[in-house]
Amino acid sequence: MNKNKNTVLVIGGAGFIGSNLIEELIKRKDIKKIYSYDDYSTGLSINHFKSKKVNYLKGSSMKINKNITLKRINFDYVYHFGEFSRIVPSFEYLDSCWESNTEGTFQVLKFCLEKKTKLIYSGSSSTIGKNKNLSPYSWTKYCNNELIKNFNRWYGLNYVIVYFYNVYGGRQLYKGPMSAVMGIFEQQYRNKKPLTVVKPGSQIRDFTHVKDIVSGTILAAYKAKNDEFHIGSGKNYSILEIAKMFGSKYVLVAERKGERFYSLAKNSKAKRILGYRPSHNLKDYINEFKKSFK
Repeated sequence: MNKNKNTVLVIGGAGFIGSNLIEELIKRKDIKKIYSYDDYSTGLSINHFKSKKVNYLKGSSMKINKNITLKRINFDYVYHFGEFSRIVPSFEYLDSCWESNTEGTFQVLKFCLEKKTKLIYSGSSSTIGKNKNLSPYSWTKYCNNELIKNFNRWYGLNYVIVYFYNVYGGRQLYKGPMSAVMGIFEQQYRNKKPLTVVKPGSQIRDFTHVKDIVSGTILAAYKAKNDEFHIGSGKNYSILEIAKMFGSKYVLVAERKGERFYSLAKNSKAKRILGYRPSHNLKDYINEFKKSFK
């Protein structure tokens, strides 16, 4: 592990996962300065931290190489969490998905090459196997995985890809097209509304707490080079099982285009090489949420 004082850039640092990453990086003695770069399409200013270590900048990944402030700084690590991040909305918001995930990430890769910095890229479990063809989101993420690896072969880009699995936890989105199932269920539970379970309800997911995601991501940044790891809980549940954990009424709603029916993180490599150990349990999380609500 690098014992020097590091300067870090978090693209998407005002968003769900990015803000949780920054919260952890602030605590680390080996971190000198953190820059958050976010276009605030889904990021929120309420996710900012009042810390001398953190500097918040607004801007698009597509314009990262033109940002005067960032051009002056040498970064040790660039965490790229600033992409379009939902499967179903990618059909409707195709232009936004393509611009962010394809054009924007291409600019980020060029930025990392110019800075000679290490890229930590947030991959998606939706790119595994046949899933990559199911939606514009999955396809763009899959193509980025391949482009990153080729940038390593062609130009010597230093990278690590970490694949995320259905992340939940503090600062997740609760409404809007970019919200995910756990945030939606929690909001419906608060409002005493039936939970909306997408048919058939038997879709199985590996739900991973954001703190475990952050832990695995930091381990990969420090301990790996030019490699990829699956960061998940290693345990999965059906959507219907999760709805029943809340103990409230639920209704089945129409199937959605691009829906995946199975995911489970293969954590053995991350455990063996990184020492990654997920420590959060979904059932415990839901029970604590219900207690805090009451």
